Amino acid sequence: MKKRSRFYTFLLSVIAIFAIIAVFADDVSKQMRLGLDLQGGFEIVYEIEPLKEGDELPDMSSVAQAVSKRIDILGVNEPDIQVEGDNRIRVQLAGVNDIEQARTVISSTANLSFRDVDDNLLMDATVLKKGGAALSSDSLGKPAVSLKIADQDLFYEVTSELAQKSSGENMIVTWLDFVEGEDSYDGEKVKENPKYISVAGVSEAISGDAIINGSFTKEEAKQLADLINSGSLPFQMKELYSEAVTASFGEQAFETTMFAGGIGIALIMLFMIVYYRLPGLISAISIAAYVFVVFFIYNLMGGVFTLSGLAALVLGVGMAVDSSIITFERIKDALYSGRSIKSAFYEGTSKSFWTIFDSQLTTFISAIILFALGSGSVKGFATMLIVSVVATITLIVGIVRFLLGQLVESGMLDGKLSWFGVKKDQVANVAKGEERFYFGFFHRFQFVKNAKYFVATSLAIIVIAIGCMGFSIAQGKGPFHLGIDFVSGTKITVQSDQKLNESDLKADLARFDIEPSTIQINGENKTSAEISITDVIDSETMQDVKAYLKDTYGYPASDNVVTPVIGRDLVKSAILISILAWIGILIYVSFRFKWDYAISGIVALLHDVIIILAACAILRLEVNTEIVAVLLTIVGYSINNSIVVFDRIRDYMKGVKPHEITKERLITIVNSALGDTALRSLFSTFTTMLPVICLLFMGSKAIFNFNLLLIVGLVAGGGSSMFIAAQLWCFIRLHHKPKQKKRKKAKKLDELTEMIIPGVND
Repeated sequence: MKKRSRFYTFLLSVIAIFAIIAVFADDVSKQMRLGLDLQGGFEIVYEIEPLKEGDELPDMSSVAQAVSKRIDILGVNEPDIQVEGDNRIRVQLAGVNDIEQARTVISSTANLSFRDVDDNLLMDATVLKKGGAALSSDSLGKPAVSLKIADQDLFYEVTSELAQKSSGENMIVTWLDFVEGEDSYDGEKVKENPKYISVAGVSEAISGDAIINGSFTKEEAKQLADLINSGSLPFQMKELYSEAVTASFGEQAFETTMFAGGIGIALIMLFMIVYYRLPGLISAISIAAYVFVVFFIYNLMGGVFTLSGLAALVLGVGMAVDSSIITFERIKDALYSGRSIKSAFYEGTSKSFWTIFDSQLTTFISAIILFALGSGSVKGFATMLIVSVVATITLIVGIVRFLLGQLVESGMLDGKLSWFGVKKDQVANVAKGEERFYFGFFHRFQFVKNAKYFVATSLAIIVIAIGCMGFSIAQGKGPFHLGIDFVSGTKITVQSDQKLNESDLKADLARFDIEPSTIQINGENKTSAEISITDVIDSETMQDVKAYLKDTYGYPASDNVVTPVIGRDLVKSAILISILAWIGILIYVSFRFKWDYAISGIVALLHDVIIILAACAILRLEVNTEIVAVLLTIVGYSINNSIVVFDRIRDYMKGVKPHEITKERLITIVNSALGDTALRSLFSTFTTMLPVICLLFMGSKAIFNFNLLLIVGLVAGGGSSMFIAAQLWCFIRLHHKPKQKKRKKAKKLDELTEMIIPGVND
């Protein structure tokens, strides 16, 4: 009866998992906060400067509050405002429709002033009542802004003095953000669109409220009223970085990425069921629960889903499945050795836990450093990776052990080896004294001997990359195709229903005296183009360019502008992130294993990083901040693989005394450890690559390079853990002779002592 209840517990648990997913899945999907790259919007980094040189900057928290107040005018839901450093602020507004209006509203200091025709200050915004500006209309019914006057005595005095002046001199000029030494009524009055707001003649003193009238549209008048009500900003905001993504581009990216990710996850489930049979089915159930819980937790944290974040989720699924593969391979090892189903389950799960924990924690270290020091899409990627790792350790491991444990304890699986993908003729008969005899192909493969072929291939790739870099330098280009993230400049993304032509796009930009450095036509029908420009285009020119491109091609253009200041900071940040990640991993592996394991793992990581950079050089892929996320992900993944191998090596090294260490013994140990883990490494790499391949071919083209380099890194990381890390450990252990501890000399006794024998002379 007790055994039967175990099966019922399993059945009810599975029903409960799918019931929870079915009931709450719709709510979870509706609560998703999409980043600007998935629903359109813009991101801007401002440098805060005082209004007057020499003045102190306000507290950055008050700056963030002031900016938040401005954003409320736009009616944007859940804006993301982050203070960075001592004088920078990052603003992300997803889903905003009019990007240029948002940019104007946020950055305008809204310093309202009333001046005469000689630019002398008559009154400032303090003469008005707080919140006293409102949309109104003038005597002709045109849109205007009404102002409620707080200091009516001052307003009466100023207008009285103006009324006494001659015609042409009795003007009150209303300015927004007047700049001393730059702005002048005399220089603006002849322009078609002058910078001042309005000019009004004063024929008599005004004792009541006032109206600002000009050539406003209703929307412009309302925006002006809102700006005046929001108050002037006691600081200037200098734009250092901006990225604007159109809603159509974001929607397309979201749909294609979700579809590709779903296909990839489904393929992983299918593979696990086909190869591991019943445990694979349980793994598929745990994956469904895992994806749901990760989405739920991410929503609960208020996380914003970005393209790279969704890629991290799909990648996390592949890496989470690795934990199941490690467990299932350990169980199969025990079954091949003649253990019962129950004994094999407990032996496999107990031996696999710390391997899973160590391998996931190294990825967690990389993700934490990315989150702490990264920004924008990199931070979104890191956040998702952190949630994925935590969910893997707590959820995947827990669900698989619980569900499989219930079936094992029920007795239903006793003797059913085929349900685990194991054939009876492959299992040793312990009753007859047989030792394990089935090991498979990889236990006969000489990994140490054949490592030279992998190393030779890597060296060939590096040599080709050096040649490509030399060729690029000879052509006057840099060794790498650095994106604007690192070198500053402007990138414009154009969409069209018709096939785009490079010469036409060049001609379009030539109208604005802009010369692109590269134009990349994308899409199956060549209907999307990325235009890179080495110069930083100012916001006014960019507004004109985007308006022209929209009229020409029918779609709003997306833009990304990076100033040299941000470019330099990103380079420093990328280097710092990489160094800290390596140091963190080195310390952890040294603590959990020994220093020679850590050094071997770090050298393997260095190999993987070089191979990824070599791929960038050979294929001339753009190197941007997302490549940093790729490198850190592969660092975590590669050390993950190496730790699984090191764990087996450590098992084989238990009981081996220093004087027993010989070259042949170490080679045998390394080959045996790799033979035990090679199939797991191949499956882990394969299941991790499956969704990434789907993202590469079916996902958004905006992360094509990201996914391509992930695949390169996964292959390099899987190979380096088998053919570099383990072999280097073998070399170090063979040639490094630890210092022998000096034995303490026995003290000489001056006198003979009597030996005490129990029962004789005690």
